Amino acid sequence: MQVANARNGHRPVQDPFNQENRPRKRSNLLLRIDSWIDSSIWNAGFRVGEVWEEITIFFRRFRTRGVWKAVFEIAGEGMNVGTAGFVLLLALALPAFEETAGNWRARDDFAVTFLDRYGNEIGHRGIIHEDSAPVDQLPDHFVKAVLATEDRRFFEHFGIDFLGLARAMTENVKANSVVQGGSTITQQLAKNLFLTNERTLERKIKEAFLAFWLEANLSKKEILRLYLDRAYMGGGTFGAAAAAQFYFGKDITEVSIAEAAMLAGLFKAPARYAPHINLPAARARANEVLSNLVQGNLMTEGQVIGARRNPASVIDRGDRDAPDYFLDWAFEEVKRIAGGFDQHSLIVRTTLDPGMQEAADAAVEAGLRQYGKQYRASQAALVLIENGGAVRAMVGGRDYGESQFNRASRALRQPGSSFKIYTYSLAMEKGMTPDSPITDAPIHWGNWHPKNYGLSYRGRIDIKTALAKSINTIPVRIAKERLGEDPIGQIMAQAKKFGVETPIRRDVTIPIGTSEVTVLDQATAYAVFPTGGYQSRRHGIAQIMNYNGDVLYDFNRDEPPPERVLSETAGAYMNQMLTRVPYVGTARRAAVDGVLTGGKTGTTQAYRDAWFCGFTGNFTAAVWFGNDDYTSTNRMTGGSLPAMTFKRVMDYAHQGIELRAIPGVDNPLPTAKATPLAAKSSTDENGNPLPARQRSRSLNRETTDVLRGLVERLNSARPLGVPERLAAVKNQPELVPATVEQ
Repeated sequence: MQVANARNGHRPVQDPFNQENRPRKRSNLLLRIDSWIDSSIWNAGFRVGEVWEEITIFFRRFRTRGVWKAVFEIAGEGMNVGTAGFVLLLALALPAFEETAGNWRARDDFAVTFLDRYGNEIGHRGIIHEDSAPVDQLPDHFVKAVLATEDRRFFEHFGIDFLGLARAMTENVKANSVVQGGSTITQQLAKNLFLTNERTLERKIKEAFLAFWLEANLSKKEILRLYLDRAYMGGGTFGAAAAAQFYFGKDITEVSIAEAAMLAGLFKAPARYAPHINLPAARARANEVLSNLVQGNLMTEGQVIGARRNPASVIDRGDRDAPDYFLDWAFEEVKRIAGGFDQHSLIVRTTLDPGMQEAADAAVEAGLRQYGKQYRASQAALVLIENGGAVRAMVGGRDYGESQFNRASRALRQPGSSFKIYTYSLAMEKGMTPDSPITDAPIHWGNWHPKNYGLSYRGRIDIKTALAKSINTIPVRIAKERLGEDPIGQIMAQAKKFGVETPIRRDVTIPIGTSEVTVLDQATAYAVFPTGGYQSRRHGIAQIMNYNGDVLYDFNRDEPPPERVLSETAGAYMNQMLTRVPYVGTARRAAVDGVLTGGKTGTTQAYRDAWFCGFTGNFTAAVWFGNDDYTSTNRMTGGSLPAMTFKRVMDYAHQGIELRAIPGVDNPLPTAKATPLAAKSSTDENGNPLPARQRSRSLNRETTDVLRGLVERLNSARPLGVPERLAAVKNQPELVPATVEQ
């Protein structure tokens, strides 16, 4: 049969009971492997289940019920929250630790003496190492006075004193006001080294992490020494050694208990307790420090009784304040310029004019004293630049002793409508003119719908009216419809060309001033207009010299000439429009008597910031008023207090000088009023009027040119000496006439 089947093309049928005749298949091996894997996985899972059941049975012995169950549930959730909190703390710590990058001790490398524009000494910055004493060499009573007042548990905590913080919070709650502070010396050093005095949550978080970082990287003695060397002590002095010389005329190692107590009382409130300003308050504060010494068991009442009976006396330094905000900014400029110099002990001639600085300080203080409560404004900043770029005055806040944060150079605030100059100047460059018609009507840009102040629209108007009346829709319409491709990028680039150093936020809302800038930025930008469209070349350093008198840096010698950033035509159009604002626009309180004035107001959303940035042919100034905590003012606009402060400063600055014309304006020098150019009088604390501030008289240009010519002729003249003919005669005595003295 098999043969027959084979002949018919069929495979032979095999006997199923004859295993020897069956072929072995390779698939059997794969099946065995698969079976082994399945059984192994099952056995492993079964074993894991058994182990887990055994563990569960074991831990059932610890099962809690009732109150204990709630406790352990809360503890478990607490661990989860703690883990998440740890991750959050790590995220918050990273920005703080970035502050420590680089050589943070670089401040120690510089010791700078600053002079004003006339060569008079106005202050110091940096640390002179020879004047700084190690902690071990300081008087024991001075160190104890500092610790008793500032941080009694300094040698016990790790950067943050939680017990001291709880105690301070308790006392503050009892008194319903802030009577005690909870910051440690380490936290205060972290702020002085890396941060600013700006009162923000971000700064407090960074301060806490940096305090831990300092404790981990420095010894307690190093932290204490750095704190004593860097703290502001009033009178323009930094560090205990400088303060001892300034107030008592002696080395820090020689101060008495009474003097040590007076110095220790300055750390928290140097402006309030500076003895050269308010000696009774300084002595009262020193008496509190002596009480702290006794209460902290650091000294006995018998040891301090002599200091109570014989309080410290100070050297009479007068009550003239140092221009500390300007010096802080100038010191940063010196470090930038002189970073590559071999010598870091320097004498720096600045551009500061002490008279203008005093006038600027007085104008800001008078404005806040008279109108601060009315407008609910507590802070201000001002920068005054002379045509040519020299910064003549800088006000970084109301009181340097209360807050060293420089609001003129470091605070970022929305400029409001004062930012519109960049959009309008681009429009002038694109071919528009002050008389170009444009429509004031509702407009939208994506999801943004800008609105005018008062929610009204004027229809068809010209550009100069839109700028003078500060209409919001017009710069938005210009940016969207007239500037071409990438209008936001063009506005950002224009601001940079004008001198704005703050990074501009790329957003469609920037045509009306939503991107934050500094007061110094705006003053720099507006100073382009009186130059006719050239860079203002803002600077505060005129010369840097070493103590041998060698000039290491000279602004006029070492800096490049200014570049044109605005065409002559566009600059003339902008000046024609901006000079209308103080006369027919929103800044009528800014018009300077007898001096053509230009500028622009700025008011931000919810009245948080009020600006006036303006210029004459001689000077440019930017003024800001507001609050550090960004709270709203009482409907204060740029045309109110900022404009009035601008006028008060400019009235003083233009006394007795030759007035310069503003380029491109038909009527550059208006007829002066009959009243003299004098700053309007303000009132004292009792409301009594103060005499008008008068600027010191200076030489006019003609007299100055004559004197400079005489100096050049004298310098190039031959040295005085005996004439050659007379010298020849003297060599032959027989030829000397009797009338000639030998």
